[in-house]
Amino acid sequence: MSYAALEAHHKRLANLRHTEAIVSWDEAAVMPAGGGEARADALATLRGLIHELATEARLADWFAAAEAQAGTLDAWQAANLREMRREWTRATALPHELVEAQSRAETRSEQAWRTLRAENDWQGYLPHLREVVALKRQAAQALGAKLGLEPYDALLDGYEPGARSRDFAPLFARLRAFLPSFIERVVERQQRDVVIAPRGPFPVEAQRALGLRLMKQVGFDFERGRLDTSHHPFCGGVPQDVRITTRYDAADFQKSLMGVLHETGHAKYEQNLPRSWLQQPVGAARGMSIHESQSLFLEMQVCRSHAFLVFAAPHLREAFADAARAEPAAFSVDNLARLATRVRRSYIRVDADEATYPCHVVLRFELEKALIDGSLRAEDVPDAWDAAMRELLGLSTGSNHRDGCMQDVPWPAGLFGYFPTYTLGALTAAQLFRAARDTISDLEAHIASGDFSALDAFMRERVWSQGSRLSTGELIRGATGKPLDTAAFEAHLAERYLGGASA
Repeated sequence: MSYAALEAHHKRLANLRHTEAIVSWDEAAVMPAGGGEARADALATLRGLIHELATEARLADWFAAAEAQAGTLDAWQAANLREMRREWTRATALPHELVEAQSRAETRSEQAWRTLRAENDWQGYLPHLREVVALKRQAAQALGAKLGLEPYDALLDGYEPGARSRDFAPLFARLRAFLPSFIERVVERQQRDVVIAPRGPFPVEAQRALGLRLMKQVGFDFERGRLDTSHHPFCGGVPQDVRITTRYDAADFQKSLMGVLHETGHAKYEQNLPRSWLQQPVGAARGMSIHESQSLFLEMQVCRSHAFLVFAAPHLREAFADAARAEPAAFSVDNLARLATRVRRSYIRVDADEATYPCHVVLRFELEKALIDGSLRAEDVPDAWDAAMRELLGLSTGSNHRDGCMQDVPWPAGLFGYFPTYTLGALTAAQLFRAARDTISDLEAHIASGDFSALDAFMRERVWSQGSRLSTGELIRGATGKPLDTAAFEAHLAERYLGGASA
């Protein structure tokens, strides 16, 4: 049967992608710098081989035959066939040479970024970004022609299947209108708060041990995953072997801890995908907005809550015993909660609070869309970035490229079209948490006691177990009872930061 042949074929693809994922993690986390050039070539070759396998000529006949027999497939098989065809259609839009060229340029670009960002060397990095953008525009145009989409939407569709800029534009417009005045109100209100910043240093080994302890408590499976360090926190690997990373600052444990919990949200999604379908497209995560919802659900909705800090405060005091003894009030639950929910206009996206975070995403979405449609040149990014930062957050980056347009890894890595999924994920996370709170009695009490089993059961039933069987819209409707909008997110912000006052 042709469908069975397609399943076997995709199992082979999954095994090769497993290898690619671990090799990519190694490149980012533990590879010595001198191995960079060879690794760029090796990854380009491997990705080229995967592309060759994914676009074999015989697949066209297999798809035609399988689709002719679609009535014999069960619901999961039918969804898998749909997802296999989707992958095949996208893969066949790109020539083999472009796939390898993109891989090589993006790996070299990311490697250069790690050094040049630290040196604030925009001019040194610009040729790398210019090459990545040029190749990504070629890919976007080829995909757009094949799929009948605008070039940027063709890239977006690779991270969020079925998403179109026009569909979420009203959501982003609402946030653009809502957030600046909301942020102003919260910043003014929080100026009256007495907040004690814990004083370090906080040894890296103590931070790591604390992260490992809380990862285990919230449900990370260490039999199928691990924690390491990298220049930029990320979650990689495969569901059977999830690799998450963080970075440490001896002066501030909160950055690393929240980064670890954020990536743990991603990891739990991967570790709980339907096991019988793990080597098939239908068993994969349902797009990156759902993936980002899982990390933001854990970090923002759960782990920055007062209830979570009731549970976590004793662990923090134990991990940083000297600092806690020196200044006990800094490690009180109320003070830790105020620290975890401070709203500040700041330069760095990954350290931003949940109120200002969408502003960072809107900025990047607008700039990357312009880079792909050609209305913005790579060399003009710093000025455009500075103008958008001043408009959205009242900050000027000027010549501080390290904390401006060079701060993030997605563009060096060629992930154009990804950024909108962060904010779509934040909206989804708020909607999911509202549904969980409506479903689970005494949810805050569960969290305060360190019992996350009810939350996990909720998420397993409504999100994790579904893989890619449903569309994103169907998944959100089924899990929360309504289509995605900004209402739950706005209500959450008003409740947490203004005590429920109207936003």
